[in-house]
Amino acid sequence: MKRILFLVLAAVMVFALAACGNKSSVPQNTNEPEAAATQSPTESMPANRQTSEPDTTSGTDPATDAPSAEAKILVVYFSRTGEQYSVGVIDKGNTAIVAEMIAEKTGADIYEVLPETDYYPYTYSALTDVAKKEQSENARPAIKGELPDVSGYDTIFIGAPVWWGDWPMIMYTFFESVDLSGNKLVPFSTHEGSGLSGF
Repeated sequence: MKRILFLVLAAVMVFALAACGNKSSVPQNTNEPEAAATQSPTESMPANRQTSEPDTTSGTDPATDAPSAEAKILVVYFSRTGEQYSVGVIDKGNTAIVAEMIAEKTGADIYEVLPETDYYPYTYSALTDVAKKEQSENARPAIKGELPDVSGYDTIFIGAPVWWGDWPMIMYTFFESVDLSGNKLVPFSTHEGSGLSGF
């Protein structure tokens, strides 16, 4: 019951954030990183990253400030499984669940940010130590696989768990590697009590 309540509240928070503001604090790409310059652009995301084409038969939902049915939407997220602070061990991360809910509601494509080397600990307390170390070192963990070509999208939902009051550092790798200018950005998050201070 707590998990269902959590998911409902998380979804309400996501849609409230989307409706209440259009200002984004997501860093814009100002310097082209070397890794991005060596990658070849793609026409679309890899097949294993897509879930569905947008549903052009449904109307928009004014409560979510959703774009028109013809608009292309992408949900980008980073999530984690394993031991969670309040619910024990989970097979699907909380942010992944919310990302899938958004994609289903909006008919969006979906892209999961995965670390090139999955070194994040399984236990919650060990993970918080690693996250704090990454943050203090201003780390930029490498992302596994190809990054999405976001140029064809009008709106991008971007989500992650809040780690120490901020985005996980792997998300900064994403922000610095992908040109998000010209896209409407809608941030969302899940957290175990640290709030949205860095978002």
